[in-house]
Amino acid sequence: MRRWLPLVLGMICLAMHAPADHAVGLVGVARIDVTPRHPVRMTGYAARKDAPAGTAQPLWAKALAFGEEHPRILITVDNCGVTSVVVDEVARRLEAEQGIPREGLAVASSHTHSGPMVRGFAENIFVRDLTPEENAAIDRYTAELTDQLVEVATKALRDRRPGRLWTAQGTVGFAANRRPQGGPVDHSLPILVATEPDGTVRAIVANYACHCTTLGHEIIRYHGDWAGFAQEFVEQDHPGAVAMITIGCGADANPSPRHGADAGIAFARRHGAALAAEVVQLVRGERREVPVDAEARLTRLELPFQSLPAREEWESRSTQPGIVGYHARKQLTRLDRGERIPEALPYVVQTWTFGEELAMVFLAGEVVVDYALRLKSEFDPRRLWVTAYANDVPCYIPSRRILEEGGYEAESSLWYYDRPARLSARTEDLVHGAVTNLLPAALRIPSDSHGG
Repeated sequence: MRRWLPLVLGMICLAMHAPADHAVGLVGVARIDVTPRHPVRMTGYAARKDAPAGTAQPLWAKALAFGEEHPRILITVDNCGVTSVVVDEVARRLEAEQGIPREGLAVASSHTHSGPMVRGFAENIFVRDLTPEENAAIDRYTAELTDQLVEVATKALRDRRPGRLWTAQGTVGFAANRRPQGGPVDHSLPILVATEPDGTVRAIVANYACHCTTLGHEIIRYHGDWAGFAQEFVEQDHPGAVAMITIGCGADANPSPRHGADAGIAFARRHGAALAAEVVQLVRGERREVPVDAEARLTRLELPFQSLPAREEWESRSTQPGIVGYHARKQLTRLDRGERIPEALPYVVQTWTFGEELAMVFLAGEVVVDYALRLKSEFDPRRLWVTAYANDVPCYIPSRRILEEGGYEAESSLWYYDRPARLSARTEDLVHGAVTNLLPAALRIPSDSHGG
């Protein structure tokens, strides 16, 4: 009974508030330090050969829980990629222990390239087989992180007490399209603010569409990159509050400027400070209140790969150096074991809808900017928030434009993720269709307003 006492008291307080103010609901926050306690191989860059040399900035898992009868839990984690194997296990345990349905949990990775490896993420990134010791350390950390994600979600649930949710949107300009041909960017910065009934800030979630690659491969200490600094600075500006960062559809955007051992840290600090400064202005400015309860929906689909290479093609590639040969040899090993190479990529799409005031979209993978811009051309961009790297990071999710242009996001990145071929030209339409089927029609931009 003692463990539920805070929630019971919160519900009593909520009932006392309800007759006067129906906007007040239950809100809880929590955070846990998830920095490895033992050396774990860092991921993010194939060029990084050295073992980790310590911690430059703590890594965090943070949770925001809101709602009473049907609570939702958003977890953000400072890591390059937390896969569906981990997320689904966290969801299974939260449903069994706390009654949270799968669609009520969203886990968003910051995609820092200075974090520890989690089992299942970009397994070919090192372009070699890992040693037994390296694999054991990764497996141990993955199990520990799974437990920590369950713990932080549970703590946030128990922390719920009367509160409000608010949203606002600004802009930050340090993301730059990194494609050789150039391309669009999404500089929007939506935030979600959780407060006490009296307005005291308890948590701030901010979303920005940009890679966490300010720091290069020469950094061999764990670090949250610009997202880590942004959280740090927002929390300094709001003592006692928890700051959380989710990443938008920024798979083809890099922070600018970036890289360099000492310069990279300075640039990351600059970008984090710029985002935090905009957040401060948004929190102080005009905000729109949203319901504390959200309708949660989730769907799973399969994204077909293009034609798989024949064995002869794998054999030809296997003689090449680097990632091309390494990837091909792994496929040949599977064929020799009698395994079937998958023809499609499992994919998850999730939405949370806060009445008609706000819709959050959660997309798996490294999603390029075209997805968000297309959705924002059809749905009110002031009420739409698109998060990528959510619930799984299986590979890049290229748009039709990028598949036509080719290059890293379209093909060669998939070798590091151990995927057998490019994704189908239908990928964008399949994902877009799944999202639009989950979003309410009330958020659509009237058709007569298109085209000016």
